[in-house]
Amino acid sequence: MSDRLKGKVALITGGTSGIGAASAALFIKEGATVVITGRSVEKGQALAESLGPNASYREADVMEEAAIADCIAYTTSTHGKLDILFNNAGGPVGAPLEQITQEHIDYGVKLLLSSAMLGTKHAVAPMKANGGGSIINNSSIAGLRYRQGDLLYSALKAALTHYTRMSGIELGEHNIRVNSISPGAIATPIFWGGSQRANTLSDEENERKMNKLQQSLARSVPLLKTGVADDIAEAALYLASDAGRFVTCHDLVVDGGRTSMFHEPN
Repeated sequence: MSDRLKGKVALITGGTSGIGAASAALFIKEGATVVITGRSVEKGQALAESLGPNASYREADVMEEAAIADCIAYTTSTHGKLDILFNNAGGPVGAPLEQITQEHIDYGVKLLLSSAMLGTKHAVAPMKANGGGSIINNSSIAGLRYRQGDLLYSALKAALTHYTRMSGIELGEHNIRVNSISPGAIATPIFWGGSQRANTLSDEENERKMNKLQQSLARSVPLLKTGVADDIAEAALYLASDAGRFVTCHDLVVDGGRTSMFHEPN
């Protein structure tokens, strides 16, 4: 442990599995106190318990502003401040172009865009009071290139990346850094129906699917290796820590080189 986040307090949305859970574990390892949020109470409580006394869980649906505000208020009232907000919650939202409905759009905007915008809104006051902070938005290479996600998901991630830059400009004078991470195809259970679907499968079946997924994803990038949740957690750690103190309005692409390719590999 190098204590890169010693004394810092972090809130991670969508923190009960995948990238959120990996980030929570790494942040705690590096000295932070972490509040994880999500809708899965049983998973969240179990994860927080497994991570030790510097972790806690707060139930929240980030599609509701009141829930976002509650989590930030809980964090600041319990731990006295908020240094880091990782707007990580997300998931699949779309449909083929000619099948998109207003319901798809409303759901997608709330989950992928407004959750981060409202999280930022409510984080500003405690971060100003604390002399600054770091806000990280989990975006995607789908917002940068065609055929990396469905149309709605891609458009919303592009909007999130641009929002990151614009909010970073506005908040810079308060020493609040705002950055995004654009992961490539990271091996998580979302590829076979999300964490809820993964919970219904046996450990052996999940392991089989993960091994198959990793082999497939490795063939899709120049590095010929699979990205995992820990790779994104490391990127978030850099942006959250003092090592990234001069980085803001930036989108950190972590994709094994995929976005630099002109076409898919054979």
